[in-house]
Amino acid sequence: MDALIYTAMSGAERALRGQQVHANNLANLDTSGFRANLELATAAALPGYGYDDRHMSRMQANAVNGRQGALKPTGRELDVAISGAGMFAVQGPTGEAYTRAGGITLDADGTMTVNGMPLLGEGGALTLPIHTRVEIGQDGTVSIQVPGQAQMQVIDKLKLVKAETAELTKNEAGLLVARDGQLLNTDNTVQVRSGHLEGSNVSAVEEMVAVMSLNRTFEIQMKLFKASDSMNEAGNRLLGA
Repeated sequence: MDALIYTAMSGAERALRGQQVHANNLANLDTSGFRANLELATAAALPGYGYDDRHMSRMQANAVNGRQGALKPTGRELDVAISGAGMFAVQGPTGEAYTRAGGITLDADGTMTVNGMPLLGEGGALTLPIHTRVEIGQDGTVSIQVPGQAQMQVIDKLKLVKAETAELTKNEAGLLVARDGQLLNTDNTVQVRSGHLEGSNVSAVEEMVAVMSLNRTFEIQMKLFKASDSMNEAGNRLLGA
């Protein structure tokens, strides 16, 4: 009976935390380039003498869904989306990190940013001089047209990287980073599409089904908890008889 209480309590906590993961995914249904979080549950033994037969579930949400989101045409020259696998490199709050979001804006000094973070090129943060037109090539080459000139001039090339989804996790800022903490190398096979944005890869149907399943799981765990409590009361009455 005592072991059943641990099982029920652990299962209920895992269901509750799982709902938080899926709620966050649903909240980012329309966030460009967002990668859905995946919930993973593993068994964890309780430390201490006499607890060898008691195990708790440890819920982790540090895995991401690698499925590509839909590419949406925008016609804006500073909107770019990655075709297939790959990521853009940005200067995040704690160092270099990676994202699939490609809605680029220019700050006051011409620095290219994504969600307020400097976008990195192969030579560092990308800053554009005065220009009349910007063009981002399929290989990530950034070119501008200087006022008074007809030809495009290459400024730099976007730092485009690639890694297996299993090798990635999210940091505190919600950006993708390598699990081993190392920086990813430039991958020249990554291709981008100018004038497009990638939508979130969250499936509303999948997330809602997962939430309903977790609701049922939570209800079952609560019933087990009540059953364990009833059995404890019956055992106490027998001992007191």
